[in-house]
Amino acid sequence: MTTDPLRDTEFLTSLRRDMLRFADIQLRNKAQAEDAVQEALTAALAGQDKFASRASLRTWVLAILKNKIVDVLRRKVRENVVVADADDDSDIDAYFDDRAHWAEDTRPSEWEGPDKVTENRRFWEVFEACLYRLPDASARIFTMREVLGFGTDEICATLGITSNNCWVQLHRARLALRACLGANWFGEAA
Repeated sequence: MTTDPLRDTEFLTSLRRDMLRFADIQLRNKAQAEDAVQEALTAALAGQDKFASRASLRTWVLAILKNKIVDVLRRKVRENVVVADADDDSDIDAYFDDRAHWAEDTRPSEWEGPDKVTENRRFWEVFEACLYRLPDASARIFTMREVLGFGTDEICATLGITSNNCWVQLHRARLALRACLGANWFGEAA
């Protein structure tokens, strides 16, 4: 076994699988995801001497991938490839009463504590499946905000959308994820 993790086949196989999964969720295009992962791994190998060990190697390579994904998304915006999702507020209002509080019959049930849930790998598989079911723009915006930690201004600039559209998409994504996780993980009735 080699001491260089980027030349370790087992490490690279695991890392590449995670990178592809992440890129596919972001880009919703297998070929573009493959390209972004390939570019990120190539950049990591070429710039390995710049790795300062302030974070784990996996985190560093994923940060490179995040930048490659942002480049692809910016290119899509410039090429007017990003298509806005159709507005569909029909089901959203059913969750709330006239004072914008949870309606009695749609109030979230008690879920297990976050520590117990996050330890369960199966939860993340279900979460990923739910995330993949979201409309492209909603999944992209949710992941940029909640996974990549981008601010609203950065998301809007990258995708060429308004802050209002960003917040609406985030709201819809969270509601859809809540419903999907409720049905597929927590056993709530739909």
